[in-house]
Amino acid sequence: MNQIKLFSDKSQDSIQGYKNLWKALPIGLLIGIASIQPSWAEEKVILQTLTVTGRGVETVPTTLSKVSLGVQVEGKAANTVQQEAARKSNAVVTLLKSRNVEKLQTTGIRLNPRYSYKDNIRKIEGYEATNIVSFQVPTEQAGKLLDEAIKAGATRINSVSFVATEEQINQARQQALKEATQDARQQADAVLSSLGLRSKEIIQIKVNNASMPQPIMYQRSVPTSAMSEAAPPTPVVGGEQEVGASVTLRISY
Repeated sequence: MNQIKLFSDKSQDSIQGYKNLWKALPIGLLIGIASIQPSWAEEKVILQTLTVTGRGVETVPTTLSKVSLGVQVEGKAANTVQQEAARKSNAVVTLLKSRNVEKLQTTGIRLNPRYSYKDNIRKIEGYEATNIVSFQVPTEQAGKLLDEAIKAGATRINSVSFVATEEQINQARQQALKEATQDARQQADAVLSSLGLRSKEIIQIKVNNASMPQPIMYQRSVPTSAMSEAAPPTPVVGGEQEVGASVTLRISY
C-alpha cells in the first residue's frame, strides 16, 4: 500500500508540474502551437497558364487617291502676285467642284517676299504667292483630273497618296482580328500538345489596336504647257495596303 501511495503522489506531482509549465509559456507561443494544422491544409492550388499572341494581316486595294496641288505665282508687286494666284486658284477649285471630288479644302495660302543679297545688303526683288488645296478622288479618275487641273492653272502637285475606302479598311480589320485569334489558338495548341498537355479555358483576352495602313505616295513634277499638250494622260496606278491586327490570349491548362 505504501508503494502504491508513493507512486500516486509522484503522478500527482508530474501532473501539477505540467500545469505549471503551460502556465509559464508565453501567450504568443501558445497561440502558435494552437494554430498548427495538418500539412495538407497548407497546400495551395497553383493556376497554370500560357500566354500567346496571334497576328493577322489582310491586304486591300487602294481605290482612292488623296491629292494635294496648287498654284504658285511670282512677280514684282505683292498685290499683283496675290491677285493672279487667286484667279488661277479659283479656276482650279471650280474645275474640281465640277468633277465632284470629295473632301475638297484649302490647306495653305502664303505670300512671301523674295530677296537678293549684294554686298551683304538684303533687297526685296519680288513676291511669291502660293495657294494649296487637297481633295480625294477615285484612283481611276486621278490621272485625267491632274492634267485638267494643270490646264486650269495649277502649277504644282505636292503629293498623291493612295488609300483604301473606310468600308474596305473596316472589313479588312475584322478579318485580320479573326486571323489573329485563330493564330493565337493554334500556337497554344501546338505548345501544349508537344508537352502532352491540354488547354482548359481562356481566362483573358486582349485585343490590340489594329494597325492602320500607310498611304502609298506618288509624286510627279508638273510639265510645261507644250509637254502637256503632246503627252498622253498622266498614268496614276494605285496599289495595295496591309491592315494588321493582333490578339493576346491567356489560357489555363
